[in-house]
Amino acid sequence: MTEAVTDKLFFEVERSFSGKRWLERPSDSRQALALSQQFQLPEIIGRFLNARGITADQVDTFLEPKLSSSLPDPAHLLDMDVGVARLIAAIQAKEKIAVFGDYDVDGATSSALLARFFKSIGVDLRIYIPDRITEGYGPNIAALEKLKGEGVKVVITVDCGTTAFEPLAHAKKNDLDVIIVDHHVAEAGLPDAVAVINPNRLDEESEHGQLAAVGVSFLLAVALNRGLREVGYFKDHADISEPDLMQWLDIVALGTVADMVALTGVNRALVVQGLKVMAKRRNAGLSALADVARMDEAPSTYHLGFLMGPRVNAGGRVGESYLGTQLLATDDADEAFNIAQKLDAYNTERREIEDVVLQEALELADQKTQEDASGSVVFIAGKDWHPGVIGIVASRLKERYGLPACVLTIQDGKATGSGRSITGVDLGACVIAARQAGILTNGGGHAMAAGFSLAEDQLDAFSEFLSERIGKQIEEEGIVPTLNVDGAITIEGATMELVEVLAKMGPFGTGNAEPRFAFSSVRIAKVDVVGVNHVRCFLSGLDSKKQLACIAFRCVDTELGQALLNHNGLPLHIVGRLRENLWQGRSSVQLLIDDVAAVS
Repeated sequence: MTEAVTDKLFFEVERSFSGKRWLERPSDSRQALALSQQFQLPEIIGRFLNARGITADQVDTFLEPKLSSSLPDPAHLLDMDVGVARLIAAIQAKEKIAVFGDYDVDGATSSALLARFFKSIGVDLRIYIPDRITEGYGPNIAALEKLKGEGVKVVITVDCGTTAFEPLAHAKKNDLDVIIVDHHVAEAGLPDAVAVINPNRLDEESEHGQLAAVGVSFLLAVALNRGLREVGYFKDHADISEPDLMQWLDIVALGTVADMVALTGVNRALVVQGLKVMAKRRNAGLSALADVARMDEAPSTYHLGFLMGPRVNAGGRVGESYLGTQLLATDDADEAFNIAQKLDAYNTERREIEDVVLQEALELADQKTQEDASGSVVFIAGKDWHPGVIGIVASRLKERYGLPACVLTIQDGKATGSGRSITGVDLGACVIAARQAGILTNGGGHAMAAGFSLAEDQLDAFSEFLSERIGKQIEEEGIVPTLNVDGAITIEGATMELVEVLAKMGPFGTGNAEPRFAFSSVRIAKVDVVGVNHVRCFLSGLDSKKQLACIAFRCVDTELGQALLNHNGLPLHIVGRLRENLWQGRSSVQLLIDDVAAVS
């Protein structure tokens, strides 16, 4: 009997140039072969499916995800029926309804989705997106009072609200009904709201905790549409047709991918179908965004995560927070083009600000690492850093050091921070625990990301709290920086045919890792620096004249980048992901380098 092998080193790499252990992604060769034969798939696809835990009864839905079989009944979520009932009552009574959304992509897509749905049923929805700088994350009392003063009776919070205890208590006291639509980690106690619709409530039994807020918002739209049908709303309003909710799956796909939630289960179906809708370019905002991002091919998760998502985010980070929602909600092509151009300019500005903050943060982090190499978390704070880029900088530090990273900006005696985690460390739970301990004034998130605020004089206490809690978790779980490798191939094996076969496994993202291949003892034929901080090179085998084009992003000043630039003709082990590279109408294979190791 063949059994899966766990923690088996790949090419015997204990520590790569990025400080990672290379592990063979475990699979059962007999089961993999059985999958290939049963479903008439290439052997390599059977192996990859098995390595990702896909069983025979899951293959069809994995390779051909459909909402007809994947979408759950929205009513299975706690408080969904209560929230829908309150909204139907508000619609029938012509009460004013508002959406309070977060300023990131998940919040923008959630807000735009609901705006489009309510518009389609003849209801004008007030949209409120807080300013990141002046208001911060989540509902605040001043904003809720403003909405109340405008005559709003019901507020739907999207991608926020689960930990907004004080503002929502104030809202209830002032007869403002709030319905929370969120996905962030909850506490045992919930805010005083009409409904808290969140698959990650502690008392929730839903199997769909991987949903982004926009996915939960889509379920709300499905449930509300059904509820309106049942009460005869569309029969009573002859001028209003029941909307086709599938037309907005492009918005759902963007928010799901950009928020980096797991692309498994229902999320996989939402994204697959959403990409098909997006390819039809029916959404004026998304079409304009694709044009300014210079997308000249069918949309993929790469485009959503790295080209479109950052531009939608840029408004909330360094510009005008409402622009992302406005772009996705408009049907006016001229307005969409103007907003997309604005967001593109803000994204350029964001990158410039990010580069400055990142360099300062790296200097501080390197200094701390030299002083204490045994740290369990990268914790960096700086004066007057732009709060709109600290989350991105935290992601960069996490990638560089292979540890959870928290980056904070200090202004007027207060610190605001953002953190990114590694697999195995639930940062959101740590942040909630710190808030419950009285260290933070506000904070929440999920396993891989969190946000928080605190008084400047609590920085040391927070750093120590995280170090102790995360350090203990890393030690008990034996967590070390690792890179999972799917298999080894030669330069000759890196073909367009293989890339096309691998596409059957997509879309790739969190929860469905893109296959990584290792190349043994290859040589660098040519290498140079491109862009600001990227290394481009060509690989050749020891006994081959064929070359493979490669690129390693943001690595010039790292050990990995220096290993490529200063290879001295020595062979290297290299791991990366194969992609199709389109240039001037020509298609070729390119390797996106993830890691490099010395040949022992």
